[in-house]
Amino acid sequence: MVQLPHPNPEHLFHTPTILGLAVAKDESRIAVATNFSGRYDVWGIDLDCPFPYRLTNEGQVPHAMHFDPQGRYVLVAFDRDGDENAQLYLVPPRGGEKQPLRTHDGRRFMFCATSEDGNRIYYSSDKDHPTYLCGYVFDLESGEEKMLYEGEGGPTVLVAVSDDETSFVTATAFANTYQIAHLHRGGERMSLTPDPGTPHVVDAIEFAGDLVVFATDYQADERYLASFDPQTGSFQRIFAPEQGSVTHVAVHEASETAYATVMRGVIDELYRVHLRTGAAEKLGAPCDVIGQIEVGPSGRLYLLGASDNEPANVWMLDLDGSWRPLTRVRPMGYAPDDLVEAEVVRFPSFDGLSIEALLFRPKPEVANGYTIVWPHGGPQAAERKGFRKLFQYWLRFGYQVFAPNFRGSTGYGSTFMKLVERDWGEGPRKDMVASIEWLLAQGLADRDKLFLVGGSYGGYMTLLLHGRHADYFRACVDIFGPSNLVTFAQSVPDFWKPIMKQWLGDPDDPADLERLVKDSPITYLDGMTKPMLVIQGANDPRVVKAESDQIVQALRERGRDVEYIVFEDEGHGFMKLENEIEAYRRTVAFLERNRRKSAP
Repeated sequence: MVQLPHPNPEHLFHTPTILGLAVAKDESRIAVATNFSGRYDVWGIDLDCPFPYRLTNEGQVPHAMHFDPQGRYVLVAFDRDGDENAQLYLVPPRGGEKQPLRTHDGRRFMFCATSEDGNRIYYSSDKDHPTYLCGYVFDLESGEEKMLYEGEGGPTVLVAVSDDETSFVTATAFANTYQIAHLHRGGERMSLTPDPGTPHVVDAIEFAGDLVVFATDYQADERYLASFDPQTGSFQRIFAPEQGSVTHVAVHEASETAYATVMRGVIDELYRVHLRTGAAEKLGAPCDVIGQIEVGPSGRLYLLGASDNEPANVWMLDLDGSWRPLTRVRPMGYAPDDLVEAEVVRFPSFDGLSIEALLFRPKPEVANGYTIVWPHGGPQAAERKGFRKLFQYWLRFGYQVFAPNFRGSTGYGSTFMKLVERDWGEGPRKDMVASIEWLLAQGLADRDKLFLVGGSYGGYMTLLLHGRHADYFRACVDIFGPSNLVTFAQSVPDFWKPIMKQWLGDPDDPADLERLVKDSPITYLDGMTKPMLVIQGANDPRVVKAESDQIVQALRERGRDVEYIVFEDEGHGFMKLENEIEAYRRTVAFLERNRRKSAP
């Protein structure tokens, strides 16, 4: 029998990623933002013949997609090489050259909605107010733009518009855990919750006729489904799950129904809720993690979701209750059983706080005995049971991957999430150390066989752990992580700055400055004694290149072993396949070199 070669681990990166979807009003087709070609673009799929066809040829990340209700155009928002300054364009209904709609050099546009006839476009932008933003409506027939509001107090985004265009909702953020929302109607501005002065979050906002439906944790630790009735001014809880937080909401007005996803730690659940009675039915979802849900006029539900050994795909919940896959993204050469499912573990941290983590063990036939410790980004995010090409890539090389959801992670309630605010470098760092000690105590890893890799906040934590706890690790990889919290706070995008005081701290406050210096990795250069690889995107607007430049320069001046890779056409992450492969190929080469060195 002919022996066929084993699949190349790099083939995993050729697995397309679907970032988002849009549904045509007549539900005859969908659009997906994906990198089928190796670069991101918008692709269409006709539901009667589900083979994708290209709608754009930009090679850039689509930040928004929307079908014209009359079928005359597809609205798309593109940035440029990861700069996140999304501009609005119209594309012919079957694809082609993009037509600029709303553009402004160095500024961004955040699409919200179109009118029922598709002739008016609603959006927010920082073009007139870089810090607090403003909301607008643009008339396609007259070419006129009208400002709807000016943001105040915090970055204020237009998030929903009623079908009759008499009302709209704005959300104003003061922190990731404090976002209020207001209904604007007839010259009035009404809070959706009884007391906007009490820190809480209002999110996932949709109109159901006059009723406004949303997720909130107002006077609760977990988010629940609620409504606001402008006729009576009443706020009402509709559905609160027994455990977990409502994260996505999709309303079908004709049936007075809402679909809601509930985040429970590392997995999601899906519910159908009757808006008037609050009666909820749990539905079996075709995946573990749900990224987006949309409801068509027919009542069919469209879902984008993934599992740890299954890539993200689009599914349709038909009217008969059956799930139908609309895409079939699969890793080339790999079946689900070839890939690794995560084990979910829990353990007490240094102060008794319960921490959940994902442990990915390589297949026994390839296991090399080494573990990659992965602090996730965010920090108010989490590592979940979704498909991670990078993890599966490392696993094929025999590395175990350990990903703790330290304090501040999402999915465990508002109190847990707030624990990282104004404490980036103490509690979460000690959680990471406790996680490593637990792993070692359980015999799940060897003390002299640990690597540390992280991106964004995880890159920051990698640098900090390297500086303060280098003895744990053989080598470290920092992927666009902040190295100096003072300069980081000063360099973030303008509309982030109002939330920085609550999220991180204020460098102009002497007390905060002392803590920011104490929690900055660059303070601990003397402790950074292990080999390091640093990776950075030149266009990163969140963690600017200077954050990596300064730590690399400082370490090189001390004669440390530092490799530095800069991708000139990337931002905060890898959006181009060739760059993604190059970055992680070199990461594995770096780990392999340091694995083969004698133990420290």
